[in-house]
Amino acid sequence: MSIRLNQAQPYALGLFRIVVGFLFACHGAASLFGVLGGSMGGGTVPTGTWPGWYAAVIQLVGGTLVALGLGTRAAALISSGSMAYAYFKVHQPASLFPLQNGGEASAVFCWAFLLLVFTGSGALALDRFFSSRGGPEGEDRPAHEKAPAVSV
Repeated sequence: MSIRLNQAQPYALGLFRIVVGFLFACHGAASLFGVLGGSMGGGTVPTGTWPGWYAAVIQLVGGTLVALGLGTRAAALISSGSMAYAYFKVHQPASLFPLQNGGEASAVFCWAFLLLVFTGSGALALDRFFSSRGGPEGEDRPAHEKAPAVSV
């Protein structure tokens, strides 16, 4: 059973990345464009306001890049930092625990993106199409991504 789960791990990680990135991008789109219910009761964040507008741009761009698997580690690092800032600057002063201060989404997004910084994009990422890594011999790939040698 664990062999099959290990084989499916890159695909599960890829699906996790796509879902988390999509949800983050939707949050940014709602704040910037008022779609999907908008932000703050149906409105948009005023352009250029600190930190709301910049956070929304990071959410839209970072979420889209993560969902597509383009520059996943860098986009996830910036997105994670943005959510850590949101949690500690906006939510944590009201109360220590996320359930009490309304910061559950910030905390979960922060940790999910931090996980992607360390794990990478998994399968189904567009980075794989644009990178020069993993030539015919796979010499630049990490050991867990190399195809097993076949002897005849």
